[in-house]
Amino acid sequence: MTETKSWDPIWEEIFQRQEWGKYPPEHVIRFVARRFYKAPDRAAVRLLDLGCGTGACTWYMAREGFAVSGIDGSPSGLRKATACLAQEGHSADLRTGDFVQLPWPDDYFDGVIDNAALYSNRFAECQRVCDEVLRVLKPGGYFQSANFSDCTWGYGLGEQVEENGFINIPEGPLQGRGFALFFGQAQLEELFRRFTSVSMEKTSWTADSLQKLVELWIVEARKPQP
Repeated sequence: MTETKSWDPIWEEIFQRQEWGKYPPEHVIRFVARRFYKAPDRAAVRLLDLGCGTGACTWYMAREGFAVSGIDGSPSGLRKATACLAQEGHSADLRTGDFVQLPWPDDYFDGVIDNAALYSNRFAECQRVCDEVLRVLKPGGYFQSANFSDCTWGYGLGEQVEENGFINIPEGPLQGRGFALFFGQAQLEELFRRFTSVSMEKTSWTADSLQKLVELWIVEARKPQP
């Protein structure tokens, strides 16, 4: 099999030099709570954190008693995630790798989260990731994906290399972070066309005294059942 790579090494540099958020965003908490808190045995519920970075979402899900896995290309990010878990006696199955080829078997996870990881990949690679998510999810399993929209500060700046995709972004929250794909609705509809029960919502905040907008798509979907 030909190895396919999408992970940008710039994220190893970022995780080496920058302290990251230690707590998960509200949309992740709501998703996990709504879909999995009522499970009779949380330890039997398998959840995957795509592009887990320094582990804020991984830590939260492990702390809530779920069986958690995570994958990221950055060794420094995963070292910080492991240390975060160990401080409270938690653990997770953390793997260094590229999430276009997930190292878990078919129909393995009950839920998958992507908290702003897909956006740093070209659209063709995002399609491969979604194919992998479908493969590793159990039938009826849930996927939540949160990524930047084409209304976000920085869109249209820098050098455009594909539809809604830019590098060398000179300002905004994605400055200095390599490639960024600012998703449009049509792209998301194409990306999630093989899923079912697809729900698309948005959340946003402002910067620079209301002058700049940062907007996230929050997409939730399920793997079809036979």
